[in-house]
Amino acid sequence: MSENIETIAKLLEAGADSHAAITSPGGVALSYAGLRAHVANTVAELNSRGIGANDRVAIVLDNGPEMATAFLAIGAGATAAPLNPSYRADEYEFYLTDLRSKLLVIAAGKETPAEAVAVKLGIPVARLTPHPENGAGSFSLEFPAGMSASAPQAPRMAAPDDIALVLHTSGTTSRPKIVPLAQRNVCASAGNICRSLALTKSDIGMVVMPLFHIHGLMAALLAPLSAGGTVSCTTGFNALKFFAWLSEAKPTWYTAVPTMHQAILLRAPKNADAVAASHLRFARSSSSSLPPTVLAELERVFRTRVVEAYGMTEASHQMASNPLAPKERKPGTVGLAAGPEIRVVNEQGQTVDVGARGEIVIKGGNVMTAYENNPDANATAFIDGWFRTGDVGTMDDEGYLSIVGRLKEIINRGGEKISPREVDEIIMEHPAVHQCVCFAVPHDMLGEEVGAAIVLREGYTADEKELRAFAAIKLADFKVPKKIVIVKEIPVGATGKLQRIGLAAKLGLG
Repeated sequence: MSENIETIAKLLEAGADSHAAITSPGGVALSYAGLRAHVANTVAELNSRGIGANDRVAIVLDNGPEMATAFLAIGAGATAAPLNPSYRADEYEFYLTDLRSKLLVIAAGKETPAEAVAVKLGIPVARLTPHPENGAGSFSLEFPAGMSASAPQAPRMAAPDDIALVLHTSGTTSRPKIVPLAQRNVCASAGNICRSLALTKSDIGMVVMPLFHIHGLMAALLAPLSAGGTVSCTTGFNALKFFAWLSEAKPTWYTAVPTMHQAILLRAPKNADAVAASHLRFARSSSSSLPPTVLAELERVFRTRVVEAYGMTEASHQMASNPLAPKERKPGTVGLAAGPEIRVVNEQGQTVDVGARGEIVIKGGNVMTAYENNPDANATAFIDGWFRTGDVGTMDDEGYLSIVGRLKEIINRGGEKISPREVDEIIMEHPAVHQCVCFAVPHDMLGEEVGAAIVLREGYTADEKELRAFAAIKLADFKVPKKIVIVKEIPVGATGKLQRIGLAAKLGLG
């Protein structure tokens, strides 16, 4: 990908006209020529109805090729605002209002509470009808009659400084913040990912990440298209269907969050033929820490390298990544800077010594300029022009970055600071443990105590006493979880990401 590609429309020129851009399991491929025509037609339709650059278009669609092409088409000429299809009415009212949406796009013939909320708020609703016979992701839009009378705009694609995508932060501990990402931000990120993974026109990526999340939109969709490669869009992560998709799509790579990788590994023994026939060049993991035991098992099962990367919404996803062979990959780290500049600093913003802990800060072309309409957040989000990630980490003498934890997730047990990730990784070494997530549990005297939620491997048994004794072999007493709960599954967020903050309350411990 050329360094000067700064808009989605220009990025889509990477592929040869006859080459497949978007596919879906069992579907007809959409070529790059077809995708570009689709994007141009959609932008023209939006412009004719008064919607153009920087106008917010909310998208509520299930994962699949239509969601992919809708994002690309809307993002190329206006501002795409994808929302989780599983939201409730109150959530849609908050997000549609906060975003000041000028249009809502939903699937024709499918009910969603977003529609009634949009009507209540006076937001026009456009219905999307798929036309898979014309290629994966092909669609038509039906606009409300009143929109034809809107003041039309001159047809034009968005410019580099126009906002391509708006997403909200998770809002785990406070009101969600709006992250506006310019065309140049998302294209810079796509290029960074493309280069770090050495993606080419020959690569086929399989999309299992949700396309209302930065990880799926940037790494799974935009990056491979920037290389002129093929993207196979599934209906979203489904561990029961994953191996059939693997056999049918024949991907050379996929990217997912750790919980998805763990679910895949659970079912791998029953799908040995599909695993043996797979030809993955690599598998990628991001959005939360991948336990080293899971990384090793993935590499053993699929006979390929697993690349762990580090990303966040404010950076248009990727910030660091472990390299591909022949460069060294260091399990337990998130690799080398892979796009923006990265530093580890103290509270005064000064770079700390090699190996010392500090906050990770970043600066680069993929990083947002500021949160929208939030001066208080912006006042604390930047230090000397560097964006504060809120993550605590260390960097070794070769530039490999390790994440210790989130500033807000660090457990403060009577003044003793504990990284929950460190405890996770020790307990994950127990042969009976499939998943472990440690978190803060409220304590009357100490303020916080260490808790752990654990999912056992199928056919294995272990109790709290055994697991605490195992942890105590390698951990100081104050780090050993005082409360361990064995659960069938650990609650996750909408993207499959484990969320430590609030987990105690969800499990009835706080």
